Amino acid sequence: MQELGHTRSAHRRDHLLLTPDTFIRTPLPGLTGGMAIVHVAPQVGAAFTQMTVELDPNGTLIQGPSQRLIYVLEGKLTLTEPSQKKPHKLAAGSYAYLPTEHAHAITALTKSRLAVIDKPFLPLDPFEAELHNAPFPEIIVGREQDLTPTFLNGDPDLEVRALLPASLGFDFACNTMTYAPGAALSQVEIHYMEHGLLMLQGGGIYRLNDSWYPTTAGDFIWMAPYCPQWFGAIGKTPAKYLIYKDFNRHTLA
Repeated sequence: MQELGHTRSAHRRDHLLLTPDTFIRTPLPGLTGGMAIVHVAPQVGAAFTQMTVELDPNGTLIQGPSQRLIYVLEGKLTLTEPSQKKPHKLAAGSYAYLPTEHAHAITALTKSRLAVIDKPFLPLDPFEAELHNAPFPEIIVGREQDLTPTFLNGDPDLEVRALLPASLGFDFACNTMTYAPGAALSQVEIHYMEHGLLMLQGGGIYRLNDSWYPTTAGDFIWMAPYCPQWFGAIGKTPAKYLIYKDFNRHTLA
């Protein structure tokens, strides 16, 4: 029950915190048997869209207007696309990268939830692509559980798993990051990239500009370019989030 207009959600010039009590569900073209929670979109100043798609059994999500990355939050699904005769089987922790205009259909076998990131693709200049041996990205399907973690700045309490290859062919990055209880970023970060962040488990404190927010599983955060940002995990269990950033392109491109 709503408590007289109270919420942890906040919208500022350079950041946005959305908590589940303020989520609004909406239909979208290409989505049947389900609804979308659009967390951030160009209307707020972002250069990408991030949403959570909720699907009932037999619900489907088909190709959208741009390149797409999906990450399965819960449920069992199939991904049908032209490069494979048999559908890919997806479950919690599965992910897929789908290039622009790559036809696909995601079908829920059970009640399911997906994190979905859509972003207009910014190709490299042909000379740069050849110089860096960075062809146009191709479809990727995998499981986060199978990825080898790296440690941010060598700290074993901060595990990073990269869902996309370290290739200049990709114009964004998407990682999961897991913090041991009590672990924190070693510095306040300020940079030209923007972020979309979905808390997957645990919780902590996020600094965004001059505000400090308690965060927990289910929360979404957007950080504009140059928004001061810092996170520290609080509690007895690890904190984990899925994080997007634009990457690998000149700022004047």
